Amino acid sequence: MRSKEKKKRKWLRITGIILLIMVIAGGAYGFTVYKSFKNAVATMHQPIERKQSEKREAPVALVEKEPFSVLMLGVDERKGDRGRSDTMIVLTVNPNNNSVKMLSIPRDTRTEIVGKGKEDKINHAYAFGGVEMAMDTVENFLDIPIDYYMKINMEGFKDIVDAVGGVTVQNNLDFTQDGFHFTKGELDLNGEEALSYSRMRKKDPRGDFGRQTRQRQIIQGVIKEGASLSSLTNFSDIFNAIGKNVKTNLTFEQMVDIQKNYKDAGNNIQQMEIAEKGTKINKIYYGIVSPEEKQRIQNELKAQLEL
Repeated sequence: MRSKEKKKRKWLRITGIILLIMVIAGGAYGFTVYKSFKNAVATMHQPIERKQSEKREAPVALVEKEPFSVLMLGVDERKGDRGRSDTMIVLTVNPNNNSVKMLSIPRDTRTEIVGKGKEDKINHAYAFGGVEMAMDTVENFLDIPIDYYMKINMEGFKDIVDAVGGVTVQNNLDFTQDGFHFTKGELDLNGEEALSYSRMRKKDPRGDFGRQTRQRQIIQGVIKEGASLSSLTNFSDIFNAIGKNVKTNLTFEQMVDIQKNYKDAGNNIQQMEIAEKGTKINKIYYGIVSPEEKQRIQNELKAQLEL
């Protein structure tokens, strides 16, 4: 079960970055591609009923190049069931320092669930009240406005890798993961192989640093293939894969504004982590964030959003 959850977390991280970079750095190859992308965004668009954040005096103005935030939810969707947000990542985008800061929030983090009046695991917010409650809870936890969301069906990212025809990576470590053997040198990977390649950590002397390198290789590979002329014939499959597996309150016009005004930020993605102490309360495991650690995280994110 834990390995399955880790698998989802890794794919959410990769999916989210690719989606963000495709919006920030992407361009239209022509009218047909433009129209296909617009149709995909129409399928993705899912507005929510949520009051204006008290942490902003007015909605973020993308045309004015104001920093903004996005909550990404990795959801295991089931028919007739809302599912759970086993993964939560906050992206803060600043066009003035040309950077994106990406914060992963552990699913067991104990915090107040806004709208329920109690403390619980942060990922329960989505199960209790959907996207709106998840956004409100994360906003309260981090003390920053959460402007937009992206909800990703975690089973679908492999389709995106396969839609671009797979990816090519340069591997510097011989290892086996999930039944796949990865030799040193240049490798061509399909969706399933790319997933396993990006998951490996324990056999790498560099641990998480090595895993992050492989994740970036996959990201760069997808972007390279997606932007290449050879992938123009596949753009419909790519957009269909995204459209089927992603929901967001970002409109097509807002995505165009992001592409125009935040283009360089996608080239500098910085990862952030929250330090927690695991403990059991009433026999249930929670991740406890100290006041000092919470303040550190909040300060960094507020600086990124220029608040």
